[in-house]
Amino acid sequence: MPRKDNALPLKVKVGFGICDLGGNLFFTIMGFYLLFFLTDVVGLRAGLAGTALMIGKLWDAVSDPAVGYLSDRTSSRWGRRRPYIFVGAITLFLSMIWVFTPVRFDNQLTLFGYVALVYCILNTTYTLVNIPYGALTPELTEDFDERTVLNGYRMVFAVVGTFIGAATVLPLVQLGGGSDAGWTIMGGVMGAIMMGTALVTFFTVREQYSARVAERINVIRSYLQVLKMKPFLTALIPWSLHITGINIIQAGLLYYFGNIYGDESGFLVALPLLLLSSIIFIPIWVKISERIGKKRCYNIGMLIFAASIIVFFFLGHILGMQFSFVIMFVAGIGFATQYVMPYSMVPDIVEYDYSQTGIRREGVFYGMWTFVSKTGQAFGIALTGWVLSAFGYREPSVLVPDPLQTDAARLGIRLLTGPIPATFFVAGVIVLSFYPITRARYNEIIEIIRRREAEASGDAR
Repeated sequence: MPRKDNALPLKVKVGFGICDLGGNLFFTIMGFYLLFFLTDVVGLRAGLAGTALMIGKLWDAVSDPAVGYLSDRTSSRWGRRRPYIFVGAITLFLSMIWVFTPVRFDNQLTLFGYVALVYCILNTTYTLVNIPYGALTPELTEDFDERTVLNGYRMVFAVVGTFIGAATVLPLVQLGGGSDAGWTIMGGVMGAIMMGTALVTFFTVREQYSARVAERINVIRSYLQVLKMKPFLTALIPWSLHITGINIIQAGLLYYFGNIYGDESGFLVALPLLLLSSIIFIPIWVKISERIGKKRCYNIGMLIFAASIIVFFFLGHILGMQFSFVIMFVAGIGFATQYVMPYSMVPDIVEYDYSQTGIRREGVFYGMWTFVSKTGQAFGIALTGWVLSAFGYREPSVLVPDPLQTDAARLGIRLLTGPIPATFFVAGVIVLSFYPITRARYNEIIEIIRRREAEASGDAR
């Protein structure tokens, strides 16, 4: 098949996409394992652990817009975004080792404070990579479908990163001896992968519009302005709600397999099946979106995901672990849309804003995007810890390394992998139904931009 004139070179697509392998490796480890690491390895009580992670995520949400704003205004021979990716890649590697080196204090509040501080630092290093990386998308292509293709490459790597995290974290810990040292080794190996993938993007991708440095605008006013835009708001809120639900499921699944099925190793089968299904269906959803649009694909996918986990809540503990494997594969069909559609919608919103204001402020949008989504993540992580605590979850200790959970605690765990996250998914679908940018509307936006730039070019001459 001949290459379209507006298609990006394969090198750029692969070089861009691979950074999200490390990004979703980070997301997977933080979502699926960190709360468990803090409660069952470090010994921090579930309620305090959830609250500490919420603090770290809230700090992350605050630092994201700042980095986005700074990258918009950066001018260097490396471009606007790439300097941050380079520095962030190295510091992220070091922070991963630090976080997963267990420390213990006799006082739970002291341990709580330490965990919150270290997690804030880790999230800052990740922000230096993630925010400028996301803002690269609209600077690589302005084609409506090519952006979906570009993010398809990105999200295939994202799923691979999630797959690596799901399948290798616990084996790496066991390879390192299954003790504290095993977790530190795991943090170093995963941090090295995150650093390596970010550096590949740094060395292979060049910003095509590096000269478009944003004007010196009032940062607070700028963020308030974008929050008033219907296209942005009706995409932002669903993304935040979906991320909240996903974080709850991520944190709850390992507890589910360990305490409902009594076999944590089943998690190493169920999660890869979910991700394998997502990998298979990402390109299928990309093709479907060319026919029915991004919004409809996203909504259909998340409804499939919500329905799957509701079925899991009612039948998973009755029909056993084999049934959970089937449910995870079906859920992955819908989950695939979460990897592609929202990230291909934000660049369209950036162009809408440019057509209305004449100002390019990609970093503001991506900063606010992650600010709100990470606020949702913070709430999701904290809610998981609070639910576990409220339902009487018993953390392992030196005296009781394998405590027997009550029926109430097991119910709390089941709620975290069923009705609670499903509620967030359905709410997100309802809000996204009002998203206004269709293919036809996007073509109108691009035409407005071309006319404006043609007029500006004529005035310059």
